[in-house]
Amino acid sequence: MVSATVRRVIGDLTGRTHRTTIGLLTAQLDATVRGVDLAADLAAGRVSPPEARERMAGVEHEGDERRAALVAELSAALTTPLDREDLYRFSRSVDDVLDGLRDLVRETDLFGLPGNPADLPALRAVREGLIALREAVGALTGTPARVHQGAMAARKAAGRVRRAYQEAIAALLREEVRVDTLGRRELLRRLDGIGRRLKDAAADLSDALLKRGH
Repeated sequence: MVSATVRRVIGDLTGRTHRTTIGLLTAQLDATVRGVDLAADLAAGRVSPPEARERMAGVEHEGDERRAALVAELSAALTTPLDREDLYRFSRSVDDVLDGLRDLVRETDLFGLPGNPADLPALRAVREGLIALREAVGALTGTPARVHQGAMAARKAAGRVRRAYQEAIAALLREEVRVDTLGRRELLRRLDGIGRRLKDAAADLSDALLKRGH
């Protein structure tokens, strides 16, 4: 009977464990994309804040499950596509993006505010950055240049989130102060924070490649 350790060694030698790790990272990113899609539906008025908040709880749970499975895999794997500490850090930054999206939706509901279409450009940029990271992760066992390109595209997308935040804050400050002004400002800050976490994830991936000499 083949022991679990021998199976693990065979899996490492055949690349199966690397594919498993990449698959789990991809699944975590897919859950995060679903989170930004839900936030965009809220911003566009396609779902109400209470409904979006309830649905986001399920998306967050899915993301947490994928991350937990990844952490377990990294703990058991003999070899990983990149240093396990770097993969863990990258996964944590992706988790922070999803947490920020959760908080954006939850606070919109808590503050009694509707979704705001002005958030859509920033949310589209977050989505594009996540897709770029997903493509980069898929190339981890292939061409390092594609991973670098994906990480760079995600960083550029994060920059667009920052610019969208600055423009929205400037527009808000030009308006007359209303009851909901402070709440809107807090939601914009939350959106800016999501962009910063996206930038962190891109940097984590780039740094991991550099450590491996790519």
